[in-house]
Amino acid sequence: MLSIERPDIRFALEMVEAACRIGKRVQAEMNVEGIEKSDLSPVTVADYAIQAYIGRRLREAFPDLQLVGEESADALRGDDAAGTRRLIAQAVQHEIADASESVICDWIDYGTADAEGAYWTIDPIDGTKGYLRGDQYAAALAFIENGEVRLGALGCPNLDAACRPQRGEGAVLIAARGEGAYARPLAGGSLERIHCSPQADKTQARLLRSVEKGHTNISETDLIAQALGVVADPVPMDSQAKYAVLAAGGGEMLLRLMSPKMPDYKERIWDQAAGSIVLEEAGGRITDLKGKPLDFGHGRTLATNTGVFASNGLLHDAGLEAIAQVCKL
Repeated sequence: MLSIERPDIRFALEMVEAACRIGKRVQAEMNVEGIEKSDLSPVTVADYAIQAYIGRRLREAFPDLQLVGEESADALRGDDAAGTRRLIAQAVQHEIADASESVICDWIDYGTADAEGAYWTIDPIDGTKGYLRGDQYAAALAFIENGEVRLGALGCPNLDAACRPQRGEGAVLIAARGEGAYARPLAGGSLERIHCSPQADKTQARLLRSVEKGHTNISETDLIAQALGVVADPVPMDSQAKYAVLAAGGGEMLLRLMSPKMPDYKERIWDQAAGSIVLEEAGGRITDLKGKPLDFGHGRTLATNTGVFASNGLLHDAGLEAIAQVCKL
């Protein structure tokens, strides 16, 4: 049984819960309609605020460990970013009273460390479009040591508390290597162990598919489903919340194919680390599209991997066979 008294596990749970609070508060206080991430938008403010908060807390809890994050404060330091800095500071102040504009940039830049040795990695808001729509998104935090994910936590503010693929009051998930995967409602409660679906019939495989079309290759995904003979309805969902649903038995397969617009794209470690260990510890399997284990030992990207394929484990070989047939890998 996972011990929530372990400092690293307690830290991870507290951080993703705080990330959910910050994200929901920013979302409620700012108008999200028709705004892109590049603008002064809720997702911009929330991304920076969450990374600043976790950067500060990490220095307090584990001063010898580094943080690898998606954001840097370079764009925030000029006079033209004063309004953004003010909003970020206000968002963090709900959690840390002394979070001033003069320090938040430094806290954010704690996340610009090199991805080597032992470190934490954070994706503050995974699922930008889902966040802006008021739909599914996730805060993802993981601890990586010598290229292996050792601990991962997901905060999914809009997921059903039981991690079913529907809108709900939120869920938090945590997994440690060799100790299983667990979930509990965001509002609180005891951790309950979760397991992947026992479905072994490939025609009944529910594919968790991104709502955002730019994140994958839609046509090849359709062809893979046809090669498998899938008749089950897909599950549309953004972000690493898909891993939460897959780990809790709400689907059987998840694909990250190369978008035709970005054929050489390499996955960022923070986009996969937390979700991957939650899935594996729930009994699932995750590899790249060629069946190679994900290798987190090459900096900020999965540089030696091609795409991502995750499953409940029982259907993984069948999925890889269909991928090879369709994608000619």
